[in-house]
Amino acid sequence: MIKVIASDMDGTLLNNNHVFSAKTIESLKKACEKGIRFMVVTGRNYISALHPLEGTGLVCDYILSSGAEIRNSKKEVQMSITLTFDECEHLYYKLKKYVPGVMFCSEQMNYILGTFEEADNALLDYIKFFHDTKDRDELRKTALYKEMWSRTKALPNFEDLRDNNVPISKMFLVSDDWKLLLEIKKELEKEENYAVSSSFKNNLEITHIKAQKGPILKQYIESLGYTMDEVMVLGDSLNDCSMLEMDFGATIAMANADEEIKKVAKYITKSNEEDGVAYVIDEMLKMYGIG
Repeated sequence: MIKVIASDMDGTLLNNNHVFSAKTIESLKKACEKGIRFMVVTGRNYISALHPLEGTGLVCDYILSSGAEIRNSKKEVQMSITLTFDECEHLYYKLKKYVPGVMFCSEQMNYILGTFEEADNALLDYIKFFHDTKDRDELRKTALYKEMWSRTKALPNFEDLRDNNVPISKMFLVSDDWKLLLEIKKELEKEENYAVSSSFKNNLEITHIKAQKGPILKQYIESLGYTMDEVMVLGDSLNDCSMLEMDFGATIAMANADEEIKKVAKYITKSNEEDGVAYVIDEMLKMYGIG
């Protein structure tokens, strides 16, 4: 019997406006009332993950920054796997040859090295994939642009980042050139200390090799006394692959998922715009006779 629902956020739990639908909230609460534990497993950092959960009344555990941090349902840090500043510096000078505006993600803030204009362009390149328009002036008027800048700081150089002495959980870069991203990914995969994945087709995310969604989820649920066959996982993007390809009780890809993700998942549900997570939960509760 499934006792844990562990789900990605963007493209999975959240609709294309990056909020929970009323139906998804209702189904998750119903599952929790029946004793099923809810976990978000996301590439977002802590502050960013909290934002869509505000006002929903949902209680969950958190696996954050693609596996770099675990927080329990009381929001207390249980584990943290960060990149050292020497590792960050090594990666930064390797990556800046390819793209400007490399982002460093911490618990509270994101940092982009360079001028304000370079940081602004990096954020715009990121958020344009969430909107129909690619007009930069229009994108600057969006709520997502304002939210991103509220938790992003531009720093002139790497020494400023080091001086801040903030633990870095993940590095993040964006490019429209998918061939370039593939080239960068292949280059980074030659090194044994790092995991490289994507949450969207236009980005790469670099974490410590031990900070990956699937293995960290397994470690956490087992520490709580659950077994893998008692866990349902849901996702849509490449950084979900490490948990969907593992032998959890139910591994479910969204209809809007990357084709590679659909191939490794055991099941496929409706899209995030069609409340695919809610549909799976409702069907599961019916099957158990507790819906």
